Amino acid sequence: MSQDRFHNLYTHGFVRVAVCVPKLRLADPRHNAQETLALLRAAHAQRAAVALFTELGLTGYTCDDLFHQRVLLDESEAALAQLLRDSAELPTLAVVGLPLRVDERLFNCAVVFQRGRILGVVPKTYLPNYGEFYEGRQFNAGFNAIAGEVTLAGQTAPFGSELLFQAEDQPLLKIHVEICEDGWVPIPPSTYGALAGATVLLNLSASNITIGKAGYRHELVGLHSARCLAAYLYSAAGPGESSNDMAWDGHGLVYENGTLLAETERFAQDSQLITADLDLERLQHERMRMTTFGQTVGRHRDALQGWRVVGFTAELPMAETLPLQRHVPRMPYVPSNPAQRDERCREVFNIQVQALVQRLRSAGITKLVIGVSGGLDSTHALLVCAKAVDLMGLPRSSILGYTMPGFATSGRTLDQALRLMEAIGCASQQIDIRPSCLQMLKDLNHPAGRGEAVYDVTFENVQAGERTNHLFRLANMHGGIVIGTGDLSELALGWCTYGVGDHMSHYGVNASVPKTLMQYLVRWVADTGQVGEAGSQVLLDILATEISPELVPGGGEGQQPAQSTESFVGPYELQDFNLFHLLRYGFDPSKIAFLAHHAWCSGEHAKYSLADVKKHLQTFLKRFFANQFKRTCVPNSPKVGSGGSLSPRGDWRAPSDASAAAWLGELERNVPEA
Repeated sequence: MSQDRFHNLYTHGFVRVAVCVPKLRLADPRHNAQETLALLRAAHAQRAAVALFTELGLTGYTCDDLFHQRVLLDESEAALAQLLRDSAELPTLAVVGLPLRVDERLFNCAVVFQRGRILGVVPKTYLPNYGEFYEGRQFNAGFNAIAGEVTLAGQTAPFGSELLFQAEDQPLLKIHVEICEDGWVPIPPSTYGALAGATVLLNLSASNITIGKAGYRHELVGLHSARCLAAYLYSAAGPGESSNDMAWDGHGLVYENGTLLAETERFAQDSQLITADLDLERLQHERMRMTTFGQTVGRHRDALQGWRVVGFTAELPMAETLPLQRHVPRMPYVPSNPAQRDERCREVFNIQVQALVQRLRSAGITKLVIGVSGGLDSTHALLVCAKAVDLMGLPRSSILGYTMPGFATSGRTLDQALRLMEAIGCASQQIDIRPSCLQMLKDLNHPAGRGEAVYDVTFENVQAGERTNHLFRLANMHGGIVIGTGDLSELALGWCTYGVGDHMSHYGVNASVPKTLMQYLVRWVADTGQVGEAGSQVLLDILATEISPELVPGGGEGQQPAQSTESFVGPYELQDFNLFHLLRYGFDPSKIAFLAHHAWCSGEHAKYSLADVKKHLQTFLKRFFANQFKRTCVPNSPKVGSGGSLSPRGDWRAPSDASAAAWLGELERNVPEA
């Protein structure tokens, strides 16, 4: 794949959309058409595929009984005809509002057009006739329409509320249009539009402003987009509408599956245009994953009969570099907002604690056995254990903590383990596993058993196995259970010793917590002073320690560990990024690389190159597929987040013998080297 094509958002299932709020002149359609044209050209210049305008935007919403004046209606249609001629060279699909006479009745309509061709006309279904609204005085409701077609500006086009507009060159771009009040009723027409396949829902609105209404719009639009697993674009009337008895704030919104992507400045005095890049592949994946969406389609099959699909060619600009204009979090498991991050940490911590308490109570167990290495994962697991026994009214001495130095344990981590257990107040014991490991190596006739410096996988796993073997036998002696400390990132990468190693425990508390989030959890405990001043200091020391299995000798007393885990498996911050987008959304490797490049390789804080991203993604894919057998039989552990878990009883069921070849091939074909 060429550089330009790889760096083009449309290549990866995104589509750019625009919400336009024109500054209009009330009852002056020709002026308003020119303002609309200027915004449409601006949307095209930004390579938007779709541009949404406001309700009755060619006339203004507040014309009241002027809507029954033939001059205004004729001028409105003439302005539309001129707009069609003037926009004939623009491929951006536009949706504008105007009043239309159909079968001797007047309808509040949205006209969908592209390159001067009308694709369809959608009448407003529900007319508010309460409070300050009197639409029933001028207009007919869409369900009263008889005609299925309308002739307008010399063109004949489909007419009705049950229309979908589908891009033939991007089948995931399927659009439904509704108007203002349609989105506020108990069952909006767009609900059926989504069930009929629409991924992008458009609402041309007027929506005057009153106290608190903007917040309600956010709730309404956001929740509706989430419930429909769709994108929802909303454009409300702004400057130029009559202030006889109402005020207008020009509120434009773009939501995708409950997430706000873009918003206009409210109460602006000039025309506005905002753009957002929608992830259509993400929406498709969510609809496939949430099987109840499909069940709902089946349940309402009769209501979806007779819907008409109007095809068009979006003419997406695929041959040029077109960077993504969308925030992609570097750490998708970790909120960037400090307040939200603290709340996430508090919630995750409490999920882990409550799950452990339930397991202990149901098993009638009051002793917890845990290996404490002085590293990150066992530190957090010990913190969870401490909180759990506190809730159960048990003494901290119910936690039996063991640090088990081996051939490569650094003075730094050993000191941290001992200080941490002292700060927690748990029972603490040090067991030197080197004698038993040496005996095992001798029994195996391994060179290291004869004193030779052969540090292979057998040498490493003998130590990991001995530690776990000790912990299980200690649990037998004391009537306790072994608490697993391994995290989600390690499970994804297979960075754990299978069977009688750190892969196994009686109950794992960290198995759905990724490494990137683990660091913030430990820091949150330190910052909130939950373990006292001495405890907080040792937590900060642990956070500053190189992540390492400490299985190969090297370094010296007080030094950083000799081994670096990330030198083997890649940076956890990138591998967690890869895991999230593969596990949560099932994205192609090339799309994951595109997102990683946007998040990590561009801007003033760029940290990696595209070559780095590709290399580490290759490592991730190879290790992820090769180590499924380890995940097929993991111990019980609570799921903590919607980002997924890898338990075969939870989010991830996969064969242990699947090949990564297709994923690696897609990555190689579609991601350039630089």
